[in-house]
Amino acid sequence: MSSPNSESMDRGSEVLKSHLGGCDVMEIRQTRKGWCQECMGCEAKTEFKYFIGDTQVAHSLEDTDCCCRIFCVPIHPFKMSVKELNTDAELLELDRPLACHATGCKCCCYQSGTITSGGQEMGSIKEQCYFCVPEYHIYDHNGVGMYKLHQPTFCGGMCVNCCAEGNPCCGKGCCKEPFHLFPYDLKDTNGAEHIGKILKKPKSMMTEVFTDSEAFECTFPKDCTPAQKATIVGSAILLNAIYFEEDPNKDQVD
Repeated sequence: MSSPNSESMDRGSEVLKSHLGGCDVMEIRQTRKGWCQECMGCEAKTEFKYFIGDTQVAHSLEDTDCCCRIFCVPIHPFKMSVKELNTDAELLELDRPLACHATGCKCCCYQSGTITSGGQEMGSIKEQCYFCVPEYHIYDHNGVGMYKLHQPTFCGGMCVNCCAEGNPCCGKGCCKEPFHLFPYDLKDTNGAEHIGKILKKPKSMMTEVFTDSEAFECTFPKDCTPAQKATIVGSAILLNAIYFEEDPNKDQVD
């Protein structure tokens, strides 16, 4: 990954720079819709709260129509604007177009998303051609590659490593699903050390069983600019829409 220049560091709203400038980790918690609403098949707008440490700094609500959420989940197009908690000033916005969802392999109709802040493009994320394990590339506003993103793998990259966070069977890694960030110029990421990650975290048993409410932790790479952090947060929102908004698709990443 090339070093950020002054132009990329200056991009984004002032509120984005204020909150993410000195932030190493951001937690994203989805607002629970309620088990009754879930069981009745009501697909409410996705809503998130954003935390730095124990302090909530922002919130977001999906902008899409009801028919798309009911009939096109998990591939429906939407926009989601992340706004500061008390002022509603925009940190960033994700624009996700309609595209086919992830399968065992893929060579076209890729999932993607564009991340903006204050009317300026921060970067984008795009699904790549793959077999077995989905891979995404994150680009800056000029289309220059910054990161590669995929789940930890083994067997030459053919299988997901479910033990990357620890024992997945009631151990330290139970219900944890990581997506690791690697430098874009690293040719072989299989078994390589990651520089950051998006981690789907476990919640209480009642929440896991009766709702599809999710929680994510974004650990940013060292010396990451606010614009780069914005693309990682936007990527976490996109991953939730692709893999965790509908139960059948969870099988592809567990």
